[in-house]
Amino acid sequence: MLKKYIIRTSSRDEMIEVTNMVQQVVGELGVKEGTVIVYCPHTTAGITINENADPDVKRDMIRRFDEVYPWHHELDRHMEGNTAAHMKVSTVGASQHVIVTDGHLLLGTWQGIYFCEFDGPRERTLYVKVSE
Repeated sequence: MLKKYIIRTSSRDEMIEVTNMVQQVVGELGVKEGTVIVYCPHTTAGITINENADPDVKRDMIRRFDEVYPWHHELDRHMEGNTAAHMKVSTVGASQHVIVTDGHLLLGTWQGIYFCEFDGPRERTLYVKVSE
């Protein structure tokens, strides 16, 4: 089954945890064993799995992305001016696969699934595909 969500972001760079949303889809479908693909069909937003216990991790990641990929660079030629956002998404990726076992996402103790906005605020689409 494929489930579509609309995510509304509120700032240029933002990491929104979607773990519970994905787990809810698994529960609704009653899937006990399988896989989930979480996919973002945008070139300036992506999906990552990372720590969800300490909110400083999200802040630090966004700050470090900005250090590695500054928003303004004199040599960037992309007319929209959002080359940094494209670079950040190429780093985190457009999707993540997660194993489902015993009806639950198989994530580590501190792991969560994040929708990563790098060119907001915008209205975005997120897909969750569950397979048995």
